[in-house]
Amino acid sequence: MRIPDWTPEQLAQPQALVDAILARRGGALLNLDKALLWSEPVASGWNVYLRNVRTGLSASRQLCELGICTVALLTGAHYEYHHHAPDFLKAGGTQAELDALKRAVEAQPADGVTDAAFDEMSQWVVQYAAQMTQRVKVDDALFKKLQSRLSTTEIVELTTAIATYNMVARFLVALQITPEE
Repeated sequence: MRIPDWTPEQLAQPQALVDAILARRGGALLNLDKALLWSEPVASGWNVYLRNVRTGLSASRQLCELGICTVALLTGAHYEYHHHAPDFLKAGGTQAELDALKRAVEAQPADGVTDAAFDEMSQWVVQYAAQMTQRVKVDDALFKKLQSRLSTTEIVELTTAIATYNMVARFLVALQITPEE
């Protein structure tokens, strides 16, 4: 990491904030937390916002995690992929799909994904995440495909998950945050 790991000795933070992060993380700070805790407002807002994005959305967790993994691979955010590939599998995704995603990222997924490991919706989600990440603008035709199968709430939530993890990827990559040992 380009910055030192945060410790309470280096910069005191409210114990309630540290406890809230520890509770969300199951009792241990991750390397990402040790960067975020250098700023109380950032760590506090991040903890609440990311908890909601990770656990509060009604959209398919599997599709959201597929979008997040796409962002991670496209941006080189290895930390993000390390933490979200297992979540994709827990949400019902398969290793074959993760392998296909790696192949798709090498083949310009913003232009379309045709790997047989993906169903049609998964192909659209990978393409959507790729367009959001690489081009920012999303093709109208692709958006209409998503609208044909997802509710407005699901589209907003899927878009939020992808956009949020673009932000996370940029933070991780800029500060060179690596996965925990």
